[in-house]
Amino acid sequence: MNLKNEIATILAHSIAAAVAEGSFQDDLPGVERKVEYPRDQKFGDYAIPFALESAKLLRKSPMEIGQKLAQYMGSDPRIEKIEVVKPGFINIFLSSGFLFKTMKDIIVQGKEYGRARKENPRRVNIEFVSANPTGPLNIVSARAAAVGDTIANLLEFTGDTVNREFYINDFGNQVLLLGRSVLARIRELRGETVDFPEDGYHGEYIRDIAAQINSQYGEDINEIKEESALIDFVAQKAIEYNVKGQKKDLEKFNVRFQTWFSEKTLHEKDEVMMTLQVLQSRGVVFSEEGKTLFKSTDFDDDKDRVLVRDDGRPTYFLADIAYHNDKMQRGYDLIIDIWGPDHHGHIKRLFGALKAMGLTEDKFKILIAQQVNLLMEGETVKMSKRLGQFSTMRDLIDEIGVDVARYFFVMRSLESHLDFDLTLAKKQSSENPVFYLQYAHARICSLFREADKRGHAYDPELARAEYFDNEESQALMKLLAKFPEEAADAAEKFEPHRITTFLMKVAQGFHKFYTEHRILTEDREMSLAYLTLCGAVRIVMANGLRLLGVSAPEQM
Repeated sequence: MNLKNEIATILAHSIAAAVAEGSFQDDLPGVERKVEYPRDQKFGDYAIPFALESAKLLRKSPMEIGQKLAQYMGSDPRIEKIEVVKPGFINIFLSSGFLFKTMKDIIVQGKEYGRARKENPRRVNIEFVSANPTGPLNIVSARAAAVGDTIANLLEFTGDTVNREFYINDFGNQVLLLGRSVLARIRELRGETVDFPEDGYHGEYIRDIAAQINSQYGEDINEIKEESALIDFVAQKAIEYNVKGQKKDLEKFNVRFQTWFSEKTLHEKDEVMMTLQVLQSRGVVFSEEGKTLFKSTDFDDDKDRVLVRDDGRPTYFLADIAYHNDKMQRGYDLIIDIWGPDHHGHIKRLFGALKAMGLTEDKFKILIAQQVNLLMEGETVKMSKRLGQFSTMRDLIDEIGVDVARYFFVMRSLESHLDFDLTLAKKQSSENPVFYLQYAHARICSLFREADKRGHAYDPELARAEYFDNEESQALMKLLAKFPEEAADAAEKFEPHRITTFLMKVAQGFHKFYTEHRILTEDREMSLAYLTLCGAVRIVMANGLRLLGVSAPEQM
């Protein structure tokens, strides 16, 4: 039950009724039948701007239009009252009886409350993290993991079928550099004097990889005499080691990918050069000074981009086009990429290339995960992957736990830089938003345990509406009723932070209700009623936390 959509349906039927009676004309181009939230709760639960936006076309005053619509909409049992105020705002107030019924419905639906069913669910591919397999996952990758997985959860919850995909960049210069770096450390382990590559990977983790490969594949290394073949062998084993570690860390973070796609396979199957042929056939490629370039300036890019170097080697850009073409060929209705901030300039050229390949923009969405600043006692923790001076995702999980890490990464918009406050994250008090939410859920569970001890029989069907005429109960029930639309909005806009904001409002509403009203008293009927409301809160809290990948403990 998406209440916002239901109000929109009531609006549409009311407009149709006004058209049928001749009050409104049928043709209203550009006028949306939208439902919004008012800026202040005193103006109702929903606001409709239709009267203001249609006045010119209908040749009527906004007030006249609003009053006409109110006549039709006001008869719906879900609506308590409608206020039409100058200059033509239509404010909707929900019915107390409807809210009471919704609360009981929540109890019945349980884990399914808020979940949507689509007649034609989309097949969605969401690619995220996709870190180079040259070392452990860092903090930026952790943010992408938390956000990407939560978006996938939201899309599944609202009716889509989702495939989570990790793109392994196991081809190109970074692989060669990894192989040279690990081989140098292996030779050091063997007592050889070596010149370590200046541009190599200097982190201590390279020594760990070297020791593992030397121990496991030492004899194979001894048998390979050609230097390039040896570097390639070591590089591939290092990639296998790193990918295995990345998978383990992601699983610990409750993130599981259905597809692990190797860039190397694109080259092995010749998909990269076949993609070039398609682009050439579309007339969007030209040659210059021995290079092959894509006409990306035709697609609002600032310059044309190289696809094939003058030595015949394809660029990463061409491989990326081939990769996305592969996804297109797999028949997804929507392809979502989550990239780091350093990829922002890549958007226009890739969009242009995929458009040339036949992909429409409505089927492709790129989200940029902005930088993460890790703070400790107000000071920035410096991170450098190349030098090995960075906090890994693994370290972070070990330090603060999965729940806190996932929540903190999701609680701000993906487009905003994130100051990750480790000092706050480690606090086990109401200052920590994760603790605050989980404590609300645990407190409700404690109430039910105490109710059992006191012999309070719990039957939501016996709860009476008269006990919910107070401000705190009404406010809380309104929040609970809006959970399905909050989940739908978060999924549609790819904004998981909306769920953290919503859950915080629910927890605050519950704590206010708990402070103002005793739940368990000698009045069994009142206790039953309040337990029913608490039970509905518990379900919404648990369902929301589940979307975030955060646990809902019963005791704390």
